[in-house]
Amino acid sequence: MNLQQIKTIGELKKAGYESKSIKDELRENLISKMMSNETVFKGVHGYENTVIPELERAILSKHNINLLGLRGQAKTRLARLMVDLLDEYIPVVEGSEINDDPLSPISRFAIELINKKGNETPIFWLHRNDRFAEKLATPDVTVADIIGDVDPIKAANLKLSYADDRVIHYGMIPRANRCIFVINELPDLQARIQVALFNILQEGDIQIRGFKLRLPLDMQFVFTANPEDYTNRGSIVTPLKDRIGSQILTHYPEDIETAKTITQQEANNVASQKEFIKVPELAKDLLEQIVFEARDSEYIDAKSGVSARLSISAFENLLSTAERRAILSG
Repeated sequence: MNLQQIKTIGELKKAGYESKSIKDELRENLISKMMSNETVFKGVHGYENTVIPELERAILSKHNINLLGLRGQAKTRLARLMVDLLDEYIPVVEGSEINDDPLSPISRFAIELINKKGNETPIFWLHRNDRFAEKLATPDVTVADIIGDVDPIKAANLKLSYADDRVIHYGMIPRANRCIFVINELPDLQARIQVALFNILQEGDIQIRGFKLRLPLDMQFVFTANPEDYTNRGSIVTPLKDRIGSQILTHYPEDIETAKTITQQEANNVASQKEFIKVPELAKDLLEQIVFEARDSEYIDAKSGVSARLSISAFENLLSTAERRAILSG
């Protein structure tokens, strides 16, 4: 029987479905791909012997991960590609705000629904593409945004006291339960907001306006950070850093050929340009060499870096320059 045809908890149990944590999912699917010699992080070049082995070790260790590197080093892309290591579908209690596992519910809503309906409790199947959440850390992010807050409208509609946990409006992190959650530019997150992540990472507790709920959230956290931000805009507070199991350093391409491969892959050329414009290899080599020289130049701030987007944008301009000349000359 196709699992996606299962519509109730009773059918799910009968089919012998077993729950597993997201970190176990990632680990088991990574092992399977490695044993079949399948490329895990497709479209990422130059990291085959450096970043990717470290990332694979972190996944096998079931760690939360911090990708530390300068701009344009594919940090966010690596995080997004981890979605391919999730199971294609997982069952969720229908109506749950926080993707409750039907066999191991954690929210009051799901627990009460299962107690009421038992094996007839409806479920739906969540695709892995919907199990990725991302938040750019900016100074205006609040605890309410990422953890949650008391919702006075919900309290009024349900005629509940503020002491009742049903008046809580969940933030981005609880809503991303059983998902990969990425926080980009972590040092930009205010220290007090970083502190709010301590218990989530370690014990699974969330605290909202005096409520202390025991919500054992099942999540894979991936953080990205730029070393420049540590001094310019903020830092990662030490206790949070201590709770991130693996810190992985990214880097720019180490040779021209790898840089050319990345540029060709990422350049946004329109079909007509591909058809009519021929770029000699020498021009491609020169373009990449300019970027390599810039990274070593005394006039460029090494802490800021020279993004791979420079060569991509320059290549697109090179094509457009040839196209413009062709149009004007007929």
